[in-house]
Order: sequence, then structure tokens, then C-alpha cells
Amino acid sequence: MITSLTALGGLATAKQMARLSPAKFRSSVRQGLWQKPTAGCCAGYTQLNLVVLPEIYADDFQVFCEKNPKPCPLLERVDRGRIDAVRLAPGSDLRTDCPGYKVFRGNRSEFLHDVTDVWQDDFVSFLLGCSFTFEQAMLKNGIPVRHIELGCNVPMYLTDIPCEPAGPFHGSMVVSMRPVPAALVEKTHAVTSCYPAVHGAPIHHGDPGAIGIADLASPDFGDPVPLHQGEVPVFWACGVTPQVALRNLAPEIAITHAPGYMFVSDRRDEDYCVD
Repeated sequence: MITSLTALGGLATAKQMARLSPAKFRSSVRQGLWQKPTAGCCAGYTQLNLVVLPEIYADDFQVFCEKNPKPCPLLERVDRGRIDAVRLAPGSDLRTDCPGYKVFRGNRSEFLHDVTDVWQDDFVSFLLGCSFTFEQAMLKNGIPVRHIELGCNVPMYLTDIPCEPAGPFHGSMVVSMRPVPAALVEKTHAVTSCYPAVHGAPIHHGDPGAIGIADLASPDFGDPVPLHQGEVPVFWACGVTPQVALRNLAPEIAITHAPGYMFVSDRRDEDYCVD
């Protein structure tokens, strides 16, 4: 077990980050020791999607989440004046503790590792469930998770499934994809359905064209992963969905995590299992 940041010895490895506590992980991210996607980091602890908006949009965005609980499972709202996840990660800093952020300005966005310099006093933050939460349960049940095997980001795709609009927020659902052996698809549904607060069961498996995905080799977010013979693509609602709604809104400013670069909370994955 790593007990201090100095034990990381410079840039950390994925195995080292998997063993860190959430507090030590967030501290190492602040120091620039980890600037990659977070799949596999802090094994057993819940990772979250982040959306940060000016207060004028906050209530409408909360309604958007309530109308679209599958892609936008809201776990905490952090009101203006605070920079920590009060319930899920006390003492955290939402400005620094994701390894990567997207900052939206109108129709443009940029990638940053730290958003302290663009943070505003009127920001309200939202933390949404993430499908990384049930990946350890998949692995324990013998279900492969390809992007963890390869050490890359999960592939994510924009679908033609419309979300329920709320105020100025509208757009189509984003999904994440994991290849699963055909014989394990039913088991995959059963395992992940036990985590309804973090996207839960898949929304689709099989033909990607049935949900508007033209090419699995060209994800809209994240990295492509190979689909081996005998495997079926399985799709889950994804917390990157709000980023599509923000792109459509074109706000003066808004912030999210960069896809796959999640906020790691102090909660255990098992806290969200209802089985």
C-alpha cells in the first residue's frame, strides 16, 4: 500500500493509482502526478461525472437530470460558494481534482488539467453517477472490461436517442460501450442492473446502427477498443450526455470533466449496489 505521495516517485503508474485512497489520489492529481483517464484508479471507490454551471442554469439542469435519470443520475448538487463535494468527498477541490476538464465557451471547448483560474463565484456543481462504478463487479463475475485490459479510455458514442428537454437543455444520449462475450451478455445485464444509481443495466446490445451509431471504430469520445470474434457490443447510458446538451446550449462558460477523466469520491462502489 502506498502511504505517501513521495512513494509515487514522479509520474504514477496505473497499478499505483489503483491502490491509492481517494484522498491521496485527488492530492496526486492536484500535483500533476496523474493526468490520464481514471478507469481502474482507486479500485472499489466510486467515480463521478462533473458538471459546473453558472447559477442561472442550475435549476433547469437539475430538472434535466431528473427527467433523464438513466444518462444523468444525480448524486450531489454543490451550491454556489463551495468548491468541495460536501457529501461525497469532503475536503475535495472540484477545481483541481479531476485529471482533465472541458471548459465550454459558446460553441468552443478546451481541455485543461486545472480550472482554478476560470472558476466563478456563481458556479453550481453537479456530480453524476458513472458506469466505472460497476466495472469491478463485472470483473469479479468473469466479465471482461476491454478498456481496462488495454489501459485506455472507454469508447463513448453519440446516439439518436433523444433526451427529455428541460428549459434550455436538450440533446441526444451518449452511451459507453464494452465488448462482452455473447454467452455473458445476460449475466452482464444482471450484474450491472444492481447499480441503478450509476446508470444500471445496459440500454442496448447488438447492432450499433439500431441506436444511430455508424462506426464502432470511430467513437465520439474516448478511445476505440477491438471487438473480438464471438463478442457483442453492449451499451450503457453515459454521463457525458450533459456535454452534448452544453454544446447545444453554447453557454458563456461551463465546465465538465473531460470524458473518462472522472472525479473520484470517498464512497465505495458497493454503496450503490442494491442487490
